[in-house]
Amino acid sequence: MTGAATDLEAGRPARAARRRRWAGPLAVAVAAVFVLVVGLVGRELARDGVVLHLQGGYVLRAIPDVVVGPRVWLPLLVGAAGVLWGPALATRLRWGVLLAGSVAAAAGWAVALALASGADRLTAPLDSPYEYPADVGRVGSLGDLLSTFNDSVAADSAQPWSTHVSGHPPGALLAFVALDRLGLDGLGFAAAMCVLGGALAVPAVLVGVRAVADESTARVVAPFAVLAPTALWVATSADALFAGVAAWGVALLAVGARHGGSRRGDLSAAAGGLLLGLALHLSFGLASLGLLALGVVVVRWRRLGVGGVVRVLAVAAVGVAAVFALFAVGGYSWFEGLSAVADRVRSGPSYADRPMAFFLFANLAAAAIAVGPAAVAGLGSLRRSALAVVPLAAVAGMLVSDVTGLVRGETERIWLPFTVWVLVATAYLPREQRRWWLAAGALLAVGVEVAVRTEW
Repeated sequence: MTGAATDLEAGRPARAARRRRWAGPLAVAVAAVFVLVVGLVGRELARDGVVLHLQGGYVLRAIPDVVVGPRVWLPLLVGAAGVLWGPALATRLRWGVLLAGSVAAAAGWAVALALASGADRLTAPLDSPYEYPADVGRVGSLGDLLSTFNDSVAADSAQPWSTHVSGHPPGALLAFVALDRLGLDGLGFAAAMCVLGGALAVPAVLVGVRAVADESTARVVAPFAVLAPTALWVATSADALFAGVAAWGVALLAVGARHGGSRRGDLSAAAGGLLLGLALHLSFGLASLGLLALGVVVVRWRRLGVGGVVRVLAVAAVGVAAVFALFAVGGYSWFEGLSAVADRVRSGPSYADRPMAFFLFANLAAAAIAVGPAAVAGLGSLRRSALAVVPLAAVAGMLVSDVTGLVRGETERIWLPFTVWVLVATAYLPREQRRWWLAAGALLAVGVEVAVRTEW
């Protein structure tokens, strides 16, 4: 090989490294411009009399209202601690301790952000006539609830469910009813269930990354999964609970694929299928999460072969079908419920007033804020590997949800079950940039909490 050729070969890795260093910042810059343009378009639409139903916001559903007080120091200190010590702890802690610690850290970060706006911010989002707790007292027999649930979905029915209950399968309401019947009544326990559900999504993501890639990669993702701006809608929205259930379903399916062909693999796939079936009875919108569930299995096709992939998916499908059968025995039809909900959504003012052409983009802008700059930079830095399928499949699921037109706004919370997996893209950030991106995400979260009053 000539000297010139040697120099050329040596230059390729250097050029590739430079491209990777600039790919993340460029992606974030493009996303920032996109969010800004969407916000400006939203403002012009509002000025022209279009009712966006975003409480005065143009991207997020929020009331513009800057509130700065002593409580802001709490998330700033928690965020600073996470940036300074999070990556090191994620590297050194034993795996089991890391998983348990990530739950505590994620819950602590979400609560700290919420408390920055007042002591009542954890329960206030659920103290609404449109939320699930408002209908808990209406539920008598659980059998009657399932068999008659769809009768009260339509807005013009004799006793229509509240907005959020009517927009979801009965599993969501059942979760709050179960809490109440266990004696854990009150909005405090309801808020705690939502926050815990959202926090449990973090270790699920780490388990999923470990199954698809390896443990060291999962440890890289850990601090980003904890400190992401998604925490703003973990405390407190029921979608956080949905995210936790769905995340563990995907994670166990990934573990099942990793150990495909074995008894452990079958048990994990079946458990994952059960949780994914339950997730579908919490929210209809999680149907497009099936792309991610399929992705974490198909990435193993070279080791499993076609037969192995089919086996894992078939076992998981049995778990999903078992949940559908259980609800059907109780008298609830998921497909009839989906049709009824679609009819109610399309007949409501929040759907009719909101222009689809705008929200096709506004939905994505809200999601970009929720995942934060680190995940956006990670998406810009993706390289060809099995793990890249995870964030890409999550984004694909969001796009499918977007183009249905049924979701118009509020995707910062509605897409929580998807955005927690988009955070996996942070594994591709250059090592020397990771702490800066981690800090940027934490600052964005605090900035949003200070600048606007979100409904959740």
